Amino acid sequence: MIDQLKKHIAEVEGFNTQDPKEVEAFRIKYLGKKGLLNHFFAEFKSIPNDQKKEFGQTINLLKSTTTEKVNSLISSLNADKDRTARFGDLTRPAEPMDLGARHPISIVKNRIIDIFSRIGFNVSEGPEIEDDWHNFTALNLPEYHPARDMQDTFFVQTDPDILLRTHTSSVQVRYMENNKPPIRTISPGRVYRNEAISARSHCFFHQVEGLYVDRDVSFADLKQTLQFFTTELFGKSKIRLRPSYFPFTEPSAEVDVYWGLETETDYRMTKGTGWLEIMGCGMVDPNVLDNCGIDSKEYSGFAFGLGIDRIALLLYQISDIRMFSENDLRFLEQFKSAF
Repeated sequence: MIDQLKKHIAEVEGFNTQDPKEVEAFRIKYLGKKGLLNHFFAEFKSIPNDQKKEFGQTINLLKSTTTEKVNSLISSLNADKDRTARFGDLTRPAEPMDLGARHPISIVKNRIIDIFSRIGFNVSEGPEIEDDWHNFTALNLPEYHPARDMQDTFFVQTDPDILLRTHTSSVQVRYMENNKPPIRTISPGRVYRNEAISARSHCFFHQVEGLYVDRDVSFADLKQTLQFFTTELFGKSKIRLRPSYFPFTEPSAEVDVYWGLETETDYRMTKGTGWLEIMGCGMVDPNVLDNCGIDSKEYSGFAFGLGIDRIALLLYQISDIRMFSENDLRFLEQFKSAF
């Protein structure tokens, strides 16, 4: 009899199934009113006295082993049932998902693109690794031109003619080489300059440069375009143009927008003047048009350029440009935008 009990214990330990009907049949077989355990308990009185202790211990082991096995199988089935209900029921509400946030540089860039697209400007892009012709020479900056020192350049050591672009004007050169006037395009992108990294400057940053080439384009067209842009982006319509110098435009100007002096922050930002410099601009130098295969006697044009990082600093009152590239989620999650 004891050998039979041990045989059943081994059978119970080896039993396994995921079918609820088989689990229930197994429970009834051993634990039911007419199950084997009750049968073995009924046989206890017929066991010789010298075997009753061992028989009792063995039958109790069979009972505990069977009970644990049944409970384990039922728990497993309930867990599978719960999992199926949770992941298989398409009518259940979805788990909430954390929405990401756009980078402030992307937000400002997209706003600028949207503003200029409303007045007919398309978007052109080009390589960040450029050659000397497109980055300098075609833009009226021949070799040894002193103005090249205005832009500290990262050159590729294996080829002194290859460099990381210092402005997106190189994209405009490529666009003029492959398109005939009328041309109306903006060129957003990342640029690189060998500068010390600080709270106000970085070795890489982002620019948007614009170009308009057609017959009879005048400086008045340039001013009106910039007037529209500053009004749409900043909500401020008062601008001024100060004479400046850029090798690829003549005449050239710096553009200031009147920010105002309503708050202490305004005083700090504008150094008490109320005016804030936002970009450079000018009429495209005829040499640049000729270098790109456009007849400067028939066509004229204007160009402008502004730093996206600088505009983002102004719009969001950020004090350190390095925060844009540190990937700190506490900083980035503050920015939400539909763009």
